[in-house]
Amino acid sequence: MHVEIAGENSLIIYFAEATDPQVSAQVQQAMLQLETSLAEHLIDMVPSYASLLVIYNQFSTDHYFVSACIRQALKNLGNSQQQQGKVIELPSYYSTESGPDLQQLADNAKLSVEQVIAIHSAMEYRVYAIGFAPGFAFLGEVDPRIAAPRLTTPRLKVPRGAVAIADRQTAVYPAQSPGGWNLIGLCPTPMFDATATPCMPVQVGDSIKFKAIDRDQYLALGGEL
Repeated sequence: MHVEIAGENSLIIYFAEATDPQVSAQVQQAMLQLETSLAEHLIDMVPSYASLLVIYNQFSTDHYFVSACIRQALKNLGNSQQQQGKVIELPSYYSTESGPDLQQLADNAKLSVEQVIAIHSAMEYRVYAIGFAPGFAFLGEVDPRIAAPRLTTPRLKVPRGAVAIADRQTAVYPAQSPGGWNLIGLCPTPMFDATATPCMPVQVGDSIKFKAIDRDQYLALGGEL
């Protein structure tokens, strides 16, 4: 673990070179401790796979105080009680209609479409990071049997709610946007709503479980085709 200056009022903590559930848990523990120790000095924290960006109010504190808080938080990792994230169930309409890459992914994996759906929906995925777009949660890790590289040419438009795979990551697109992930289904659950509190149904440290639903259920839940 090491800490670097990331800006005039920010520091970044690197926990490891690669992520795994234990590293992600350390990021979450550090966040909880720094929320308490920095209190009103804290502007924001941005967790990622194996790092944590800490942004502080430079008019109420300084680099030395924040660095000391970070060092103390890192010393306490493992000593504090780990907070368990929520397990959130997300419905997903898996089909070649809603997932234009589902058949190709199945063919490449030498599996049936039904097998790909069963494998993807059987796993519980940890929320490792939120980024790229508001509400875009990077989830891992996908079973290696259905891992798939990003598309050679990204799509200009990926629909809101698209359930996708890239390498051993999976995600739900919170809004229409360009994207190069493999699309295997659609989720009717809004992943970001700026007017709601909280604005996202998931946060780093939570886990996601996908539940396969049919076309009629998807439409009844507000999904669009």
